[in-house]
Amino acid sequence: MTRTHIVVIGGGYAGVLAANHLQAGRDVAITLVNPRPKFVERIRLHQLAVGADDATEPYDTLLGDGVRLLVDGAEHIDAQARRVQLTSGGSLDYDYLIYAVGSTGGTPAGVAGAAEFAYPIAEFEEADRLRQRLQDVPLSAPVVVVGGGLTGIEAAGELAEAGRNVTLITDVVGASVGPQARRSIVKALTKLDVKIIDGPEILVDAVTADSVILADGNRLPSAATVWTAGFGVPGLAAASGLTTDELGRLRTDETLTSVDDPRIVAAGDAASPSGIPLRMSCQAAGPLGIQAADTVLARIAGDEPKNINQAFAGQCISIGRNAGTVQLCHSDDSPRRVFIGGRTGALLKEQVCRATLTFMRKEGRKPGSYFWFKGDNRARQLEAARQETLVS
Repeated sequence: MTRTHIVVIGGGYAGVLAANHLQAGRDVAITLVNPRPKFVERIRLHQLAVGADDATEPYDTLLGDGVRLLVDGAEHIDAQARRVQLTSGGSLDYDYLIYAVGSTGGTPAGVAGAAEFAYPIAEFEEADRLRQRLQDVPLSAPVVVVGGGLTGIEAAGELAEAGRNVTLITDVVGASVGPQARRSIVKALTKLDVKIIDGPEILVDAVTADSVILADGNRLPSAATVWTAGFGVPGLAAASGLTTDELGRLRTDETLTSVDDPRIVAAGDAASPSGIPLRMSCQAAGPLGIQAADTVLARIAGDEPKNINQAFAGQCISIGRNAGTVQLCHSDDSPRRVFIGGRTGALLKEQVCRATLTFMRKEGRKPGSYFWFKGDNRARQLEAARQETLVS
């Protein structure tokens, strides 16, 4: 009997869980395509940057026996022929494809010199490049982190705890958390002697080899400028002629099926269900990977795929190795008043990081074991968007 071949593009959190979960299907062959030979723990890339962790894990410890790993890149998806053109020059035919290419760092558009002199840390190679640069930078030399989101906070905390002279530049520190958790974050950063320059008027105008120039003309010395403002996605879907949203995420329906092709299903940061994507995070990517796999398995079985159903539980932020803030959230990802800070917050964040790999391994051994928070927040979000469209 001919087996149904399912190709998963991308070996991140969503891709690995999708590939492992697909093992629950009957008569399926699963190929995971990823350009790197090891899994990258993106939630530890700030640790890689200071040399505190290698932020990788061998795939043979994460993938189930029924998943074939192909170390290669995907250059083009030919939906009509059901074929993926590979970076190596070869090609890979598929019956179904799961698009889980993840996200990248945002391009600092309009900021002179940023592309040349700043150091993003959204991908392994970028964080490793910063690590190598810091080996040549004295501890006393100034380092500037641009962006006060979760990545910027974690980078600033890790660098400062390593003894670096750190300045954090942003409009708002921790905009996604509540005011109580934000005060906890600022307190922990201040304890590590991080200088914070924030406010709605704070804009970076240019980056040079040794400084950051603000829009008001102030020049801050910087031996290494870390850029954490914004996210983007790989351009594979758009380059392949598939419908994407304004950021380049693959447009899907609520079953994560491409609006162009029922044989293509998306998961993780690169998915845009109904044009209303979930927050880019491993917390969202994992459940989306499982649900994308369920959609494919349902179509193979001739069943109707289910709409996505998942909820957020919180945001975990490490501030060095000895402090952290865990912001508990409502199911729609809005922050509650409750947070956990300090040493306890750091311990919880570390446990979450370790548990992420543990759950991936378990899904590889026992497909169907992964679980996640669910709720009716998605329906409310879609209705709110519909009402907003009617009003406008």
